[in-house]
Amino acid sequence: MSSAPVLEIYSHTAEDISSSWLLEKANSVLDHCLAAKGTEVPVLGDLEEIEISLVDDEAIADVHGQFLDDPTPTDVITFPHGEILVSVETAKNGGPEHGLSMREETLLYIIHGLLHLNGHTDLSEPERSAMHAEQERILRIALD
Repeated sequence: MSSAPVLEIYSHTAEDISSSWLLEKANSVLDHCLAAKGTEVPVLGDLEEIEISLVDDEAIADVHGQFLDDPTPTDVITFPHGEILVSVETAKNGGPEHGLSMREETLLYIIHGLLHLNGHTDLSEPERSAMHAEQERILRIALD
């Protein structure tokens, strides 16, 4: 495995969110994500860079429809070449349901994307439960 990938965050949303805070927190748990291998083939450790794009529901719905044949908004979409799209609008709406702020929920989605890149899947049980437990564990580390 090579060194940890460089994380880059690009905001394409009108939501007021601290990209620098997200980048700092994501970098602080990157090693934990790298250590948490899933059941699929991991690519996280092989990537030089990961581009994280913060978008709104309309933008993520467009990508969701184009690549996954589901034109509805979703929280996060991860591509194996090292691109993660995160809907900040979904995080703003979903955060309070989980007792998290918008930026904490956005960080959770970023961790989720990183775990997908490290071989985790949430398409069926018991992998879904294992992935969610792992992302919650890593989020607690980031927020402590």
